Amino acid sequence: MNIHWDKIDTVLLDMDGTLLDLKFDNYFWHEFIPLRFAIKNRIDIEVAKKYLEPLFKKKEKSLDWYCLDYWTKILDIDVLSLKVEVSELISVLPYVIEFLEKLNNCPLNVLMVTNAHRDSLKIKFTKTNIDIYFDHIISSHDYGVPKEDYLFWYRLINEYEIDIKKTILIDDSLDVLESARNFGFENLIHLSNPDSSIPPKSSPLFTNINDFRELINFF
Repeated sequence: MNIHWDKIDTVLLDMDGTLLDLKFDNYFWHEFIPLRFAIKNRIDIEVAKKYLEPLFKKKEKSLDWYCLDYWTKILDIDVLSLKVEVSELISVLPYVIEFLEKLNNCPLNVLMVTNAHRDSLKIKFTKTNIDIYFDHIISSHDYGVPKEDYLFWYRLINEYEIDIKKTILIDDSLDVLESARNFGFENLIHLSNPDSSIPPKSSPLFTNINDFRELINFF
């Protein structure tokens, strides 16, 4: 791993698929929402999936994709309430807590940078309590642009006076990592096993880890 941890002062961590198991979100958006949409509209679930798939696809990489208010309006379903309904399925990925505790014992700034909607954050923090490990929690909704956008990183480093040469970003999204690299970040780590129900998938473009056990002894 070509990262000089002794020169790092800031760690940026994504949430869904990096700290929390993406199995929940994949189930929620690709199974539970279509089911409830089908029931509401009295249609077959496969018909619902075929209807919803292009709607979701069209909004990928945009802030709307991550916005509960947007989907509540578009689908005429209370998405927040549905998330609460299945919140027992939310879980932390392996070795995350151990890693966060190790970070907290080091003189590092630890920031969560997530595309998740603030209402979604409340649900997941209530379930997992991972928010206690962070100095700051930043949602892309605070800046009006997703992490896939150059402006997100510009606003982030200016607000928190971040030196990107002394910063590590860990994320499961290749699009987000690519955006950060284009901005100038050099220390980038890809979490290659974001969904515990799916085999890991590494990228040749970034340093890959399957879980945080691989990082605990680096600092």
